[in-house]
Amino acid sequence: MTGKFITVEGGEGAGKTSNLNFIKSLLEASGKSVVFTREPGGTGLGEDIRELLLGHKHTGMSDLAELLLVFAARAEHLEQVIKPALNNGQWVLCDRFTDATYAYQGGGRSLDMDSIKTLESLVQDELRPDLTLLLDLPVEQGMQRAGQRSAPDRFEKEKMDFFDKVRATYLQRAEADPDRIKTIDAGKTLEQVQAQISQVIDHFMLGH
Repeated sequence: MTGKFITVEGGEGAGKTSNLNFIKSLLEASGKSVVFTREPGGTGLGEDIRELLLGHKHTGMSDLAELLLVFAARAEHLEQVIKPALNNGQWVLCDRFTDATYAYQGGGRSLDMDSIKTLESLVQDELRPDLTLLLDLPVEQGMQRAGQRSAPDRFEKEKMDFFDKVRATYLQRAEADPDRIKTIDAGKTLEQVQAQISQVIDHFMLGH
């Protein structure tokens, strides 16, 4: 029996943390065994790489090194956590996945999308999320929210133009793959956002 793979995407301040917990509770209420994980991270190696990527020790890291580190963490994550859980019939709920790489490294860093696609095929083979929820909101609103939360990580220190490109790429991907990627208006109140999420999850569960 194979489980389902659900990912949640969004820019800074989109409210992923509270909404991931909400999605997890919806899935568990319907009797699903849920493995909750994140990218970059999810494994010992992945968390070490996450620290390299988000911390300020290597602020001058080359864009290509950043991209390869992201996929190195993902390769380990897939082998150690995601694939075993899916093969065990569990549902995997992941905070960010490869759509984030297209958005941040492809859009934000302007790296070649075909190179990302090649790495995606190499690392993931045919594996793709069954459902992706994109929490979308205007960049300025997201940055205001993120600024109230904690000290900025290496990505959060980027200029507004970077995040405009990230958001644009996310929205382009959602438009190109509407069956998988469902866009949630994350600029609304938490109650309204979670009503949208409930609708998407309920519809997905009916089909599975």
